[in-house]
Amino acid sequence: MTDADPRSEKQKMLAGDLYRAGGEELTADAVRADRLMRAYNATTAEETERRRGLLAEMLGAVGEDSVLRPPFHCDYGSNIRIGRGCFVNFGCVFLDVVAITLGDHCQIGPSVQIYTADHPRDPDLRRAGYESGIPVHIGANVWIGGGSIILPGVRIGDDAIVGAGSVVTRDVPAGATVAGNPARILKRAPTT
Repeated sequence: MTDADPRSEKQKMLAGDLYRAGGEELTADAVRADRLMRAYNATTAEETERRRGLLAEMLGAVGEDSVLRPPFHCDYGSNIRIGRGCFVNFGCVFLDVVAITLGDHCQIGPSVQIYTADHPRDPDLRRAGYESGIPVHIGANVWIGGGSIILPGVRIGDDAIVGAGSVVTRDVPAGATVAGNPARILKRAPTT
């Protein structure tokens, strides 16, 4: 079934299909990300230019005036795109087996975790080592409170707020405020 697929594990991963997290390509990408994360996380607040250079090398894109406070952890980094003027606080984890996108001017609290990595519901496929990924998209001017977890496939609309400690399992409409586990809408955006 999945073993007959001629694509590399990385090609399958990036397509959001079942893959195994191994092989030369993915191993090399993980080693590269680990090297860059360790260097980035060892910087001091005075090393703004070095931090900027390391982020530019590690991430798929990072916008002007965006700040990621170390420590920061990710799978590959290359699948993360961060807009302009974003702030990502201490201790965030972005599992980026596929795309994670942050729009301009997002505020991400400490210890926020964003997961694109997913696993098959079929126990035989899990036992065989398969996994997959579903992209996460966070719109512009979103505020995600500290300790929140964003699950695979979630889309958060522009100007939304996610309360601290929330577990976001479903899409969040633009302008809405959500909180809880699982996160539920507390306030919808005003209609015009």
